[in-house]
Amino acid sequence: MKKNKESFYTQLNKNQRYILICCFFVFAVNGLYAMVLGSLLPLISMEYGLNDTVSGGLISAHQVGNLVAGFIAGVLPLYLGRKKSIIFLCSFVVVGFSIMILTGNPVLLILGFLFTGLSRGSISNFNNTIVNEITDSNPVALNILHSIFAVGALISPFLVILSTNIAGQLGWKIAVGIIILLCIISLLLFSKLKVEEVRKDTKRQKISYEFFKDKDFWISSGILFFYLCSEATINGWIVKYFVDSKIMTIEYAQMLASLLWAVILAGRLTCAFLGDKVSKKTILLATSCGTAAFYLLLLSSSNLSVITIAIAGLGFSMAGIYPTTISIVGNILKVYPMAMGVLLMLGGIGAIIMPIITGALSDVFGIFAGMAAIVGAIIFMIICVILHISRSVKTSS
Repeated sequence: MKKNKESFYTQLNKNQRYILICCFFVFAVNGLYAMVLGSLLPLISMEYGLNDTVSGGLISAHQVGNLVAGFIAGVLPLYLGRKKSIIFLCSFVVVGFSIMILTGNPVLLILGFLFTGLSRGSISNFNNTIVNEITDSNPVALNILHSIFAVGALISPFLVILSTNIAGQLGWKIAVGIIILLCIISLLLFSKLKVEEVRKDTKRQKISYEFFKDKDFWISSGILFFYLCSEATINGWIVKYFVDSKIMTIEYAQMLASLLWAVILAGRLTCAFLGDKVSKKTILLATSCGTAAFYLLLLSSSNLSVITIAIAGLGFSMAGIYPTTISIVGNILKVYPMAMGVLLMLGGIGAIIMPIITGALSDVFGIFAGMAAIVGAIIFMIICVILHISRSVKTSS
């Protein structure tokens, strides 16, 4: 009992603390460059004279890279080892952003965006797995990890704004240069890691796909899939929805997009604080239902004050769903090294599919119809959460 009252950080040894701090820093950089692409896209398109089809293809390429990484990052450590694998995969983001600075060739740019997605997904896989292991699936640690991602995401638009205000049209390249430098620092930090290799622990970890038979894994995959359907589409389309619907100016819409990540950060810190005090089932049910309620409020109003409140509530509700979902399958992820890659890959499919569905519906029926389709994904997410709770109740009884 005494151990459970201690902070997860105090229970870590010196090496584990370095690993944790390293993962936190790298995940902040990961959030920075993952979310900066939306701010960079119009500037890159203007610089190189890209049409909307190519511009849209760049974002899709990033998501595809993020999806593919879920599989590669799960398999490669079995052959190269964890440390060599993450250093190799992390280096792709440096190449990707360098391509953006050096050339406007559409094929090479698509490859560059693909590389950034590959590194993003690989780092997400690695950091979630390592933090989950060294903290024994502690939900506080995982919520802090994802809170730090939100810090990076929150900073990203301000980095671009500051750089362009200082250097004008050249500013976006300066912002990309700063990101490249931070990624190189991440590589150096990873090079000093002392992590337990998968191949050295074959008695505890099973190099197999037995987790496919686990119903809890599939329910958690469902939660993550439908959550990322919602998150990716809301983040990608919310500004365009507000502007195209003539609800507000683009400046106010961009402010709301920043507000969304600010409250996501606040929500993740709150979930981290409540992680040892409130059950995971309660957090998941409250956050998923809150997401549905505030998103419906957002769609039902054109009043700026109401929409601002809805955005704040939406971000706060969404915040804890991803890390809490990861933590509820912590034991499966520790036993099966392939499980994290598959889990994130399944979630990544949702992040690719839903924005496309929203775009198609928007072209045919209008943008409101496209955004309203996200309600369906949120409802299915709630159903998966209820299935998880019902199974937990049966198991404990």
